[in-house]
Amino acid sequence: MNETKTIFSESQINVNLSTTTEFSMFRAPVLRTAEACFKALGPLAHMTDGSYCRGVWDTVMCWPAAKAGSVIRLPCPPLPGLIKENKAYKICGPSGLWETREKGVFTNDIGYTHYTECYSKEALETYMKYLGNKTLAEKEFIKDIITTSRTLEIVGLCISLITTIISLFIFWYFSTLKCHRTRIHKNLFVAMIVQISMRIILYVDQLVARETGGKIAGAASGDSNTIYDTPIFCEILYSLLEYTKTVKFMWMFVEGIYLHNMIAVSVFSGKPNYVIFYTIGWGFPVLLTVAWVIPMARINTIRCWFGYYMNPLIWIIEGPRAAVMAVNLFFLLNIIRVLVMKLRESETNEADKLRKAVKAAIVLLPLLGLTNFVIMLEPDGHDWVKFSVYSFSTSFLNASEGFFISLLYCFLNGEVQNALRRLVIRHTAYYATDISAAAWRVNTTKVFPVFFQVSNACAVMHARQ
Repeated sequence: MNETKTIFSESQINVNLSTTTEFSMFRAPVLRTAEACFKALGPLAHMTDGSYCRGVWDTVMCWPAAKAGSVIRLPCPPLPGLIKENKAYKICGPSGLWETREKGVFTNDIGYTHYTECYSKEALETYMKYLGNKTLAEKEFIKDIITTSRTLEIVGLCISLITTIISLFIFWYFSTLKCHRTRIHKNLFVAMIVQISMRIILYVDQLVARETGGKIAGAASGDSNTIYDTPIFCEILYSLLEYTKTVKFMWMFVEGIYLHNMIAVSVFSGKPNYVIFYTIGWGFPVLLTVAWVIPMARINTIRCWFGYYMNPLIWIIEGPRAAVMAVNLFFLLNIIRVLVMKLRESETNEADKLRKAVKAAIVLLPLLGLTNFVIMLEPDGHDWVKFSVYSFSTSFLNASEGFFISLLYCFLNGEVQNALRRLVIRHTAYYATDISAAAWRVNTTKVFPVFFQVSNACAVMHARQ
């Protein structure tokens, strides 16, 4: 093994391994077990003279022995959210025992490793908010909540993907359904299909990265050769994910404009200007995404932009999305106002009026993207119950958005149901006719020979007479 170099600073010693030893020793295969750690350390696990802290494996990194009263520093592991160019460190006390989390308290166990300097700003904020000052049981509980909610989200996204694809096909296949409203629906469904597909790909890729490349402290080790462990390509896919997400919001905005103009502003009830709609829906998100990607690429050097949602730069694209939802909320309130005014002119009672108004509001919520207001709220990282409710509710709303929009605006739509009903009746009648014709052919093949035999017999009898 390479020699260690000691640098004395007051009462502490800073031990630095050579670059070759650092990277060969602390790659993922060595970090997974204590046995592999001590095998790699070899003679560096112990010292031959003086008081020292023995070599340890802290379940993440492998630490060589250190002299008493010293600080040993090693490169941070290449894990998501960590800056591998920075250093983690452990403190070896004057009695040859590792210092614990509590300053001045030492133990013969693995002690406490200071990873604070390894975290990026966003990752550190996330860690302190949800896992900081938590017991081991509390940390495991939070991790279980996150894992379960992510699993439910993937299942919900798959269901949403299937239903949106079917809905898009229905609107494309039936010529009777083609109109301005369904044309806008189709663009929204395309945006949702692409966005859901990319989210599923990235989620599954993260799972594969953990399974094939191994896990260190629950995170992918970086050795899986998956998208998650591929620099630049991973960042490109997350950029496309945010683009398609913005496209989805913009087409929800277009839905709000069209619906509001049709119901509340009848003067604009003519043919929509699709040049403007396509510019808003597909073009404007390109500008927003580029405006976000350029500073992100310069500032965020963390692999796969881990924790980028904690970075203030996210408001370059999140701000316009919030503005879209605010405008759509105005559209919804104005539509409800117009609807209530029209209901008052009718002869229906107040209960029916209220019921129809509430029904219209509930139906329009997912189409206008207003359920995303809940997702944008900050979860409480200190209360288990609140965090659990937030995790499961946001995962449900995020995953089922495509399903509910498909359900309300396709499968439960009267025009769609009539088109499907006519298709079923037409095919049923065709097969019924086809079956009747086939049965007639079978019966005639049985009846005609008998008929010919009877006719021949009658002819013979007539000839004999």
